[in-house]
Amino acid sequence: MQALEHEIKELIISSLSLEDITPEDIDPAAPLFVEGLGLDSIDALELGLALQKKYGVSLSADSEETRRHFSSVRALSEFVAARQPS
Repeated sequence: MQALEHEIKELIISSLSLEDITPEDIDPAAPLFVEGLGLDSIDALELGLALQKKYGVSLSADSEETRRHFSSVRALSEFVAARQPS
């Protein structure tokens, strides 16, 4: 799971062009939105597209469940891992 968390941190940094941030700077349990990284709704859309492209997962934009998955890197990792073929 740590490898997947690291991949997702790298995906966040590259897809959102976050300069001066390394994967080590991102706490996997910290919130991604408002607090923590301080991402916004546009970032969520871009990140959702990047996740869909890289991992083939689909997310519903207005779903409460999607908001939970986007709460932290750890939550995103668990979501992606649950949808990957064994």
